[in-house]
Amino acid sequence: MYVRKEAVLSSMIEGTQSSLSDLLLFELDQEPGVPLNDVREVSNYVAALNHGLRLMENGLPLSLRLFREIHGVLLTQGRGSNQTPGEFRRSQNWIGGTRPGNAAFVPPPAEEVLACMSKLEFFLHDQPEPTPVLLKAALAHVQFETIHPFLDGNGRLGRLLITLLLCAQKVLREPMLYLSLYFKTHRQYYYELLDNVRLTGDWEAWLDFFAEAVIVSATQSVETALHLLDLLNQDRDKISGLGRAAASTLHTGR
Repeated sequence: MYVRKEAVLSSMIEGTQSSLSDLLLFELDQEPGVPLNDVREVSNYVAALNHGLRLMENGLPLSLRLFREIHGVLLTQGRGSNQTPGEFRRSQNWIGGTRPGNAAFVPPPAEEVLACMSKLEFFLHDQPEPTPVLLKAALAHVQFETIHPFLDGNGRLGRLLITLLLCAQKVLREPMLYLSLYFKTHRQYYYELLDNVRLTGDWEAWLDFFAEAVIVSATQSVETALHLLDLLNQDRDKISGLGRAAASTLHTGR
């Protein structure tokens, strides 16, 4: 459910309208209350994250191949499925505006994408020198978003990169830390900070923001886990009061 919650929030940053309830209805083959493309986009996110985690468990490192594999799942159907899923872009893209000349941001030209992504891959693997993992996640996220290596899905994949990196480096045993709620809550400031890194080199403000996002999100995750454990214990106590039926009821619950 944590993965699904993250999928909903990360996709909302990109403008989808799907709620968690809509996603669950879709997974049960029932009719959600929003356009199907919105829910498919969120469902693809869940599948992409799970696919990435499976690939890493099977020995594939965090790499350009992994990014392409995940992107292929992320855009497998629905919006963006015609934007060369699983392939780095071969044409110029831009953010905002109607063309590069009036865009808010223009990423590197297509012929530079592979070289830029290769350097990012080296950085993720501590070359030329090690970087503390949270600092690495913060820097890598900005760099990925700046390169914008795909025609679509860059924002979602850039946020997935944070979780995958923390799992790959064993900071997380399970994928239970997600920053999209914090990014969504401070969406305008989030975009401003990314732009300021590119325009003025203000990495410090971005790192402060990222660190605060980690603190807030981690605290919320712990509080949620504690509430769930408390609820579980309350239910177990209620079941224990059923007398002879308690043992079989507890067994069925497992």
